[in-house]
Amino acid sequence: MTDTPELGKTDYSDAETSRMIAPVIVSTRAATGVTEDRSAPVIAELAQTIGFFSRPPVIIPDGEGVLAAISELLVQIEPAVIITSGGTGLTPDDLTPEFTKPLLDKEIPGIMEAVRAHGLSKNPLAALSRGVAGVTGKTVIVNLPGSPKAVREGMEVLVKLLPHLCDQVSDIRDHDSWGTDS
Repeated sequence: MTDTPELGKTDYSDAETSRMIAPVIVSTRAATGVTEDRSAPVIAELAQTIGFFSRPPVIIPDGEGVLAAISELLVQIEPAVIITSGGTGLTPDDLTPEFTKPLLDKEIPGIMEAVRAHGLSKNPLAALSRGVAGVTGKTVIVNLPGSPKAVREGMEVLVKLLPHLCDQVSDIRDHDSWGTDS
């Protein structure tokens, strides 16, 4: 992966990684400096509203680098959540779902159904996102589209799900309380 220095600190405590979101921005234009990434700040802003923090993003070009970027984060940091932004459309180099799926131990299709349904209430183009979501070890991985507006809409759904989802994936909640309001 060409952006290894962006991983920066890799010696996070378990408490830090239990509420860490690691953004992977999949954008050839942002990776080459043609445009500034505007999706990672949206992820960080909404993560903070639920007590999560967002580490600095890894920014990579569209295509095959998605597999390496996610794999490196899983090995070096093992964050609670990896959110990719970009590469979920239909152009030839939109390959984020194809390189995410092989890493998943379990898919969680309901997450993307909810994200797309919420997006559809605002924009019919939300139906075109091919993102996937699932779990690898104790890390939740979610593919969001590349536009900051679509990321905000996706995060509006995720902030309602991530605290409970991460607790469940980490198996740190009392099993008897799952699915209850208490």
